[in-house]
Amino acid sequence: MVAADKSFKKTFPHLARELSSGENAVSIDSVEPNPEEAEAEGEEKQPDKFHNYVPTVIDFIRRCNTDKEAHEIIVYMEKRCEITKEHAEQLKKQLKEKGVRSFGTKKETDYYFKESGLC
Repeated sequence: MVAADKSFKKTFPHLARELSSGENAVSIDSVEPNPEEAEAEGEEKQPDKFHNYVPTVIDFIRRCNTDKEAHEIIVYMEKRCEITKEHAEQLKKQLKEKGVRSFGTKKETDYYFKESGLC
């Protein structure tokens, strides 16, 4: 344990000093209850509709104002290998034939906060 402590201090001298000094300690004056207990007590459960949600290319396209912006998103996602060439071609075809709103209504600022009830 002593070797690990010395290694930590050598690797992270500032962090080790901060942790050992206790200067930036934060007191905790409440504890989040067990979710099942909170529900039993009638407390409202925090909504987590988008917890661990990973936006898709369609989500990004729905933030676009123009077909040109949507096309740039598709090219970018394909370049980063986040979508396949075939999927990119399908999206480009739909964009050209039907326009950006064919992917869904525009997602405005704070869309995810509003949808999850946090805003």
